[in-house]
Amino acid sequence: MAATTSVPEVKMPRWIPLIGGVLGSTTCGLLLYAFSVFIKPFQQMFPEWTTTDVSLAYALCLLVFGCMTYPAGRLSDKYGPRIVVLIGGIILGIGFALVSTITSKYELYLYYGIIAGFGGGLVYLPPIATAPKWWPDRKALATGLAVVGLGLGSFVMGPLATTLIASVGLRSVFLYVGIVMAIMAVISAFCLAVPPPGWKPAGWTPPAQKPGQKSTRDFTFSETIRTPQFWLLYISYFCGSFAGLMVIGHIANHGIISMSDAFKAITGVLPLKGSPDALLIALQASYAVSSLAALNALSRVLIGALSDKVGTKICFLLIFILQTIALVMLYPSGANFVLLCIVAAVIGWNYGSMFTLFPAACLQYYGPTAQGSNYGLLFTSFGFAGFAGNLVGSWLLDYSQSYSAPFYVAAAAVLISLVISFILKPPQTKTA
Repeated sequence: MAATTSVPEVKMPRWIPLIGGVLGSTTCGLLLYAFSVFIKPFQQMFPEWTTTDVSLAYALCLLVFGCMTYPAGRLSDKYGPRIVVLIGGIILGIGFALVSTITSKYELYLYYGIIAGFGGGLVYLPPIATAPKWWPDRKALATGLAVVGLGLGSFVMGPLATTLIASVGLRSVFLYVGIVMAIMAVISAFCLAVPPPGWKPAGWTPPAQKPGQKSTRDFTFSETIRTPQFWLLYISYFCGSFAGLMVIGHIANHGIISMSDAFKAITGVLPLKGSPDALLIALQASYAVSSLAALNALSRVLIGALSDKVGTKICFLLIFILQTIALVMLYPSGANFVLLCIVAAVIGWNYGSMFTLFPAACLQYYGPTAQGSNYGLLFTSFGFAGFAGNLVGSWLLDYSQSYSAPFYVAAAAVLISLVISFILKPPQTKTA
């Protein structure tokens, strides 16, 4: 009897949800991780806008995106991931496309920051909670594959948006890409389903219980949020995201400013707007975004495979040490195209690794039963960090007229994550 109850559910090959995860996270990557290439074009279209004015749209989007992942996780646990991602993808595409019609910064905040951010939050979380359930033998690797698209999306979006802005204009970028994002998210939704309770892949046997060992069970959501480990993870995630999102929101602008100043030091004048030199500098700065994005994407898969072998703690320590060093080097590297791309790539590697390690740690500590709700709440730290990181970075830039202060503050934030990684231990398991 038991063997026949779930036959219809397991007809889906277990790699299909991974495709759904890649498509969904790529859609979110297009939304979030190349915004820095839009700062100068928006300021050229609306000369009265400051860097802080433009960055507030990105900060709002990150805040709404991050905060929506908790209800998205709860809804996914209750109703399944497909309907949540389907609705979110449609909302995301509409909001992004509507940016093509803006006449004020408040419309930018509404369409990009709130509507697109709302839809993106619904799209992002359900595939991450779903994919590892199909891969209990490779949980961290499956998580990494489900989120790899965040890096892929930004890798494509940086140079693509820069090229399209020069050829068809800023407004058309948002219209065309918004339509494509909605289509990708809808396809992602139809790739998602939850395996039946007790399902396991053919040929895989769960680790046997040791003699005399008590049977354990997963944490409930209410039990999870009462453990100090969860909130230490929350603070660590906030600090790491604060630093990474500050850099992602400003790295292209940092490259443009630094390389333009280097050009002036040689020629005596800044490159003229629209000149070949100005366009080359903008394109080179977009390659820094792509370098960050490429390693951001690659790390999500490779760190998952490594984490399955050596554990999340060692991986956390490695990435936070490297990230602190890279952030200290970021400001002085801005004027050199090659060095900027190298430092950006290292930052992308460490930043991308977090989005595999934190859900993997959450799954390891608390089990898969309430992973949608658990990780949904944990991921809200990303939203608050994105809002704070971009506003702090923009304010420090406007105040000091230099990116040195924002990037050194980012390095200090990552040090907090490093300390937490040293002291963090798994919670005591729950007995059945």
